[in-house]
Formats: sequence, C-alpha cells, structure tokens
Amino acid sequence: MTQGSKAVTFGNVLEKTGAGTLAGHGYVPIDCNIPKKQRLGLLLTCNDFPKRYATQVYIGSGIYGTEIYVDFYVMGSVSIPSSFIVECKWQQTGGSVDEKLPYVNLNIQNCYPAPAIVLIDGGGMKQGAINWLNAQVNVNQNLLAVHTLTSFITWANNNL
Repeated sequence: MTQGSKAVTFGNVLEKTGAGTLAGHGYVPIDCNIPKKQRLGLLLTCNDFPKRYATQVYIGSGIYGTEIYVDFYVMGSVSIPSSFIVECKWQQTGGSVDEKLPYVNLNIQNCYPAPAIVLIDGGGMKQGAINWLNAQVNVNQNLLAVHTLTSFITWANNNL
C-alpha cells in the first residue's frame, strides 16, 4: 500500500469513528446515495430526524476559490442549537497535515457557514502545529474547539 493510500485509509477510520460517536448519541446520517452538492440542502430541510448529520458536504468555495467539502455537518445539538461542522485530520507519521492546519483555520474563519470543531489525532503532527491551532480557538470565533479522538468522545458525551 502506498503512503497516500495508507493516509486515506487511516483518515477514513477516524471519520468512521466520528460517525460512530454521533450515532451513539442518536444522530442519524441522512446522506445515503445523495450527491455531495445536494446534501446540505437536504440536511437543512429534513425535519424527520431532529438529530442528524451528513458527511462530505459541499459548503461552497474556500479561500483559494476551490470547492470545500466538510467531513461532518451536524444538526440537532442542544449545546449548539443551529448546527456545527466537524473536520477530521489524521496524521500517523510526520507529514503535511500539520502544514494544512492554517488553511483549514482560515477556511473555518472566512468561509464556513457554521462553527467548526477540528478533530485531530494519530500522533504524527508536530506539537507546535497542534498548539498553534488550539490557540486559534481564542482568535477565530468560528473555531469552537480542537479535539483528539478521546477528548472529542468526552465532549460528545457531555454535549450531544
């Protein structure tokens, strides 16, 4: 398996764990077999499930003018009444994910239609990059929190 294939596989595991955490708190996925660009509209108008989410949701253009798809768009939380986004970033060995964190932060600040949580884990990111992103929570009003998998599950247990 190539390094790129491993990164995609390991990132998918993190996303599936995030989906399992949401499901464990009663959230229903509503994006089965729906084109990515139609998921947000359905999520916003679907009233069948008060606690719901969609994955790989198109939210518009980012700071570079390219399309942005978020990992989770979540609705129905008591603690965040409107909606929120979860972005998952896994880095198991040294690599480029930590270099992408400023890009993610700027998109969250300038382009996201809802506040966001960044879920980062894997042990391979530079500690300085994690510290920098955590500090952005105090600067970027649209960045709610930065969590590891463990702290995200704890947060979900207390807030979802």
